[in-house]
Amino acid sequence: MPDNKEQAFVYAIYPDLAGKKVVITGGGSGIGSELTTAFVGQGARVWFLDIAEDASRELEAALAGAAHPPTFVQCDLTDLDALKEAFTRIEAEAGGVDILLNNAANDDRHEVEAVSPAYWDNRMNVNLRHLFFAAQAVIPGMKQRGQGVILNFGSISWHIPHTQLSLYMTAKAAIEGMTRALARELGPFGIRANTVVPGGVRTPRQVALWHNPEEEARIVAGQCLPERVEMQDVAALALFLASNNARRCSGREYFVDAGWYGA
Repeated sequence: MPDNKEQAFVYAIYPDLAGKKVVITGGGSGIGSELTTAFVGQGARVWFLDIAEDASRELEAALAGAAHPPTFVQCDLTDLDALKEAFTRIEAEAGGVDILLNNAANDDRHEVEAVSPAYWDNRMNVNLRHLFFAAQAVIPGMKQRGQGVILNFGSISWHIPHTQLSLYMTAKAAIEGMTRALARELGPFGIRANTVVPGGVRTPRQVALWHNPEEEARIVAGQCLPERVEMQDVAALALFLASNNARRCSGREYFVDAGWYGA
């Protein structure tokens, strides 16, 4: 039998990411914080947007010793005026954005019968609308330079049987369609767009709220690989797709879910 002891995780290095100007939404906590850490580790210049100031300031301080320390931009992405202002600032500071990671989302549980029109609008604003307008903000500069990468973050949730997530699943399904549309329209300008589809990722929030031993066992039992997906696994895929090693990858969904059955 092979030795299944897992080796320490080490990110691959993509030399072309060094110096690239990267924007990460929701980059202050959870998967977003690992994305920020991973891209900073590649020598990229990172701006990360988040509404959570305390966690974001802690991350900013933790990475202050990097070759290019990241810059935290506090922003409520559901406020499109604030979003526009934030991206205008970043574009001016960066001189153009090379890579956009549309990561910010919230998977609060809800019952179908309890959804009001106001809650519908709120969930679409939190999980879908800002991705489009963030992309819209960086596209002109990418077109001008003849290159760029947009990574939109989807979810395994709508690919498998799930409950209490109807609006989140609706938004995440729409993201895959939006990504394909962007890839087709922007491809002639050298801009690539893909969707990263994480599975049941072990994040501090998920562990604190839902992942009791029974839930852990359910997730692992549904996967081909009997190990939990970690935040580093998602960031590793994002690094590859953002790099020139993925130069012919566009308009697709890339899963990092340990082979979840039904997906």
